[in-house]
Amino acid sequence: MKLRKPLGALDVFCIATGSMVSSGLFVLPGLIFVVAGPAMILAYLLAGLLMIPSVLAKCELATAMPKAGGTYFFIERSLGPFGGTLAGLANWFSISFKSAFALVGMGAFAVLVFEHVSPLQMKFVAVGCCVVFALLNLVSVKAAGRVQVWLVVVLLAIVGAYVVLGTAGVEVHAYDQFMQKGWTALLAATGMVFISFGGLTKVASVSEEVKRPGRNIPLGMIAAFVVVSILYVLVVAVTVGLGVMSADPGSPSLTPISDGAGAFFGTPGVIILSIAALFAFITTANAGILSASRAPMAMSRDQLVPKFFARVNGRFQTPHYAILFTFAFMTGVILFLDLEDLVKTASTLMLLLFVFVNVSLLIMRASKIHSYRPKFRCPGYPWMQIAATVVYGFLIAEMGRLPLTICGVFLVVGLAWYVGYVRAKVKRRSALVRVVERIVDRKLGTGTLESELKDILVERDNIVEDRFDKLIKTCTILDMEGPTDYEEFFKVVAYHTSQHLHTNADSLYHQLVDREKESTTAIAPGLAIPHMIIQGKQKFDILLARCKQGIRFQESGPPVHTVFVLLGTRDERSFHLKSLMWIAQIARSPQFKDRWMNARDEHELRNIILLAARDRDVQA
Repeated sequence: MKLRKPLGALDVFCIATGSMVSSGLFVLPGLIFVVAGPAMILAYLLAGLLMIPSVLAKCELATAMPKAGGTYFFIERSLGPFGGTLAGLANWFSISFKSAFALVGMGAFAVLVFEHVSPLQMKFVAVGCCVVFALLNLVSVKAAGRVQVWLVVVLLAIVGAYVVLGTAGVEVHAYDQFMQKGWTALLAATGMVFISFGGLTKVASVSEEVKRPGRNIPLGMIAAFVVVSILYVLVVAVTVGLGVMSADPGSPSLTPISDGAGAFFGTPGVIILSIAALFAFITTANAGILSASRAPMAMSRDQLVPKFFARVNGRFQTPHYAILFTFAFMTGVILFLDLEDLVKTASTLMLLLFVFVNVSLLIMRASKIHSYRPKFRCPGYPWMQIAATVVYGFLIAEMGRLPLTICGVFLVVGLAWYVGYVRAKVKRRSALVRVVERIVDRKLGTGTLESELKDILVERDNIVEDRFDKLIKTCTILDMEGPTDYEEFFKVVAYHTSQHLHTNADSLYHQLVDREKESTTAIAPGLAIPHMIIQGKQKFDILLARCKQGIRFQESGPPVHTVFVLLGTRDERSFHLKSLMWIAQIARSPQFKDRWMNARDEHELRNIILLAARDRDVQA
C-alpha cells in the first residue's frame, strides 16, 4: 500500500529545523564548552560548514529517489544489500538515539520549572511523551507535521528574541583566550557538535510522503540548514558572552541557554527558555519517531528485515509496526542509558552515515544509470564528496576509542545479520555493480535498478501512462553497429514492422524507399524520422533505432545515429501528428543525444524515451 503525500516545503523545513534546534542548542553547548572553551563558537561554525556536502548530497539523492527510508534506500541501491544493511541499522539507531537524547534532556529543563521532580520521574515523563508522539504518528503523518509547524514557529520566535535581547548583556572579556585549549580540542568539539546538525537530513526518511519532492525537499532542507546554522552560531556566541558557562569537567551546565536567560532576564527568562527547550525536545522526538520508523519499513520492503515492518495500517496509512518497534527501542534507551553515551553513540553513527551518503552519490553519478535523474544536482562533484568523506573519517578517529569501537561493533553485527539473514534472500543489483561493469566492459546482471529508478521517477513526477508510452513499451528497438545505408536499414525495418502491422514486408520496404527518395527524412544532423501513411484501418507502429557508426540517408549529409520510424493508417492521422510532435520534443532536449549514444542496451534506449520530458497535456 502506498503512503500518502501530505507534506509540503513548510513541513520539510519544520521537520528539519525541529530536529536540530533541541539538544544541540539547549544541552550540548555546556558539554562543548568544557572541551573547547570559547572556541566552541568556531566548532559550531565548522560543523555547519562540514555539513554542506552531506546536505547537498541528500538533496540530490532524495529528489532522485524519494522513497521511505531515505538514507538507507540511497545507500542500499548504490552499495548493495550489505552496505544497505549497515546503513539501515545505523540510520535507524542514530535517529532513535538522538530522539531519545532529546526526551531524556527534557529532565534537565523540567527540574528548573518543577523543582521537586526526581531524575527517575523525569525519565517516566520522557517515556510518556514518547507514547504521545508514537500515537500521533500512528494516527496521522499530516497531524504530526502540523504539530511540528506550530512548535517550530514558537521555538524560533523565542530563541530569536533571546539572541536580539541578550546581545546587550554580552561582555567582550568573556571571549578572552579564545583558543586556549588548542586545535585538537577544537576538532574533538566539532565532532561532538556534528550530531546537532544530524536532524537536518531526517527529511530524507519521509521523502516518499512529500508532495512535489523535486522542489520541496531541497527548498525545505537548505532553508532549514541556513536558518539553523546562523541561529546556532549566534545563540552560542551570545551565551558565551554572557559568561554563564562552566569549564568544570565534573559539573558542566546542562541548561546553558536557560542560564544565560537567567543572567540577563532573571527568573522569567529561565522559565521562558526552559519552556522553549521543552518545545525543542518535543519537536525532535516527534520528527525522530516520524523518520526513524521509516528505516525498518524500507528495509522490510527490501527483505533485509522481517516483512511485518513494511505493513501499512489500512485505516491511517501509517507504518504501525515500524513505529511501535521504534517507540519500544527509544523507551529502552531512555530508561537504561545515560546522556553522555547517547551523545557519543548518535554522533559516531551519524558521521558514519554521512560517509556512506557521500560515497553513494559518487557511485550513483559514476554508474551513468539513465534512470537516475535527480531534480536537484549537487555542485562540486566529485571533489566535495571526496573531501567530505576524508574529513568525516578523520573526525570519527579524533573522537576517541568509544566511537571507533562502536563502528567496529556495527560492522560485525551488520555483517552477521547480512550473512545469516539477508544474503540468501536478496539478489538485487546495485549501482556499484554498474560501475564495475563500466570498468570491465561486461554485464554482470539484469537491469533491476534501472527499472526500479524508472518506476520511482514515474511516481515522483505523477506520470500517467498514455497510448504513446504503451507503444514505446512494446515497440521494436534496433541497436545496430553499422555503418549502413538507408536501403539496407529499411529492409530490417520492413521485416519487423510488417509483423506488428500484419502486412507485406516487401510492400512496406518499397514504400519506405520511395518515400525517402521523394524527400529525405533526415531532419537534423544525426536524426531521421521516416513516417508515412499505410493501407488499412486502425494500424499504427513505432520503431526505434540506434546506429553507432551511422546510417547514410544522404550522400553529402552527416551519418544518422538516431531513427524514429512511424507507420500508420489514415484514420490514425491525428495520433500520427501527435507522435511526431512528442518525438520532436524528446529529440530536442539538451541531454537526449548524449543519453541515446551512451545507453548500454535496448532496455536503456526504451527508458530514455519513456522518461523523456514531453507535453503530456496533449491527449493521446
